[in-house]
Parts: sequence; C-alpha cells; structure tokens
Amino acid sequence: MALTTTTHLNFAGTACAALELYRTVFGGDVHVTTYAQLGMPQDAPDAAKVVFGRLETPGGLRLMAYDVPGGSRPARGSARRENGLTVTDQPFFVSVRAERLDEAASCWEGLADGATVVEPLAASAWSPGFGMLTDRFGVTWVIDVASPAVG
Repeated sequence: MALTTTTHLNFAGTACAALELYRTVFGGDVHVTTYAQLGMPQDAPDAAKVVFGRLETPGGLRLMAYDVPGGSRPARGSARRENGLTVTDQPFFVSVRAERLDEAASCWEGLADGATVVEPLAASAWSPGFGMLTDRFGVTWVIDVASPAVG
C-alpha cells in the first residue's frame, strides 16, 4: 500500500493569502477553489473564501488550506521557549527539513516576515541549522537542516 500525507491548514479567511506566502517561500503552484465556485451565492459572506486550496512544489512539498466558514476562528495555541524547553498547547507543528543551510535560511527568511520567533535559526546539537517560528497566519514551523546522524 502506498500512502502519502499532506498538511491541511485551517484559517479564518486568510487561506488564500497564506498559500500565496507559502508559494513565495517554497515555490510551486497554488490552486484555489472558492465556496462560490462550488455553488454558494456570490453575495454570501463566505463566497470568496477558500474551500479547497493547495500548494504543490516540484520538490514534493504539499500543503492544503481551508477557510473555516461562518467567520469562526480556528483554535490557535502558542509555542514558546521556557527553561530550555519548547512549551506549547498546539496539537502540531509543520516541519520542513532542508538538505543545506542556505535552503533552510531561505525558507526561514520568507516565513519570518511578521512571525513570532520561538527559537532562532542556528546550529544545534543535532543539526547545522534549526529554528522554530509562528508565522503571521498562526502556523508554527520547524525549519532544520538534515544531518547524517539524525533521521
């Protein structure tokens, strides 16, 4: 059996903007279907929001995005460093592993605009580069560089 997994992110009306940011950071193509395109009346409050959004890159990165209808805000937790530990109430982080430090730094720089840095991108005991931030859309990213000693 062949399985794949794709991170599916939920937003409160910012899915299209988030996908565009991620396209500028990671490259690839964005495809968006709005509620109106699936039959919602054009004048409905959620008509222009994203019901199916996805980013696919030539390197294999895939993200999906969705605007929760009705103006409700998806639950957003927080992540922070405290006494050398990452403390969070978020159910997940999105992890991106680069092969080289310059690739990781490029991703970091693109996501960092308007972000809250949890752990700056720097060398760590397990990687030539590791960092964590929560972007301006509330998604927490772990960016690191592959190390032969770590899988």
